[in-house]
Amino acid sequence: MKKLEVSFNSPQCGWMSIGFDDGENEFHTTTAYTPHERALPEILNSLSSLLESTNPLDEFMIAWSRNPEEYKLFFRKHEETVFFQVVEYPPSGDAENEGEIVFSYHGDAKNFCRSFYETFAQLYEDRETDEFEFNWRQPFPFEEFRNFESKVKSHGQ
Repeated sequence: MKKLEVSFNSPQCGWMSIGFDDGENEFHTTTAYTPHERALPEILNSLSSLLESTNPLDEFMIAWSRNPEEYKLFFRKHEETVFFQVVEYPPSGDAENEGEIVFSYHGDAKNFCRSFYETFAQLYEDRETDEFEFNWRQPFPFEEFRNFESKVKSHGQ
């Protein structure tokens, strides 16, 4: 099974570089804090739900923007496997029909969440040095991070 590397680099001036790499495919871009101000907390809440769910099938979609392009992150869990896609939508037109899959991954749900945990833990650790709130123009999602961290640790990670 391929290991997913997730990177959310320290924000600068309201922008954050993000990336996904599974050893065979990779995708990197920058994202903006607006207009999807809740993207980081929503990602953390979705990941927590993937770990705690007893449903055999769960799906979550998170919108994030690069201005003017928009990205949607799709998380789908079937039993213990996660299917993850990043879809890019053009700046104009019918976004629902014109999206392009720019990254996809599937693997074990616990390992997938662990990959996200590692990058969020680094953001948390560096938040004061990197002046996270000033540079991201949003507060760090403390409550959502703590909840996710608790779920990761309770699942033997």
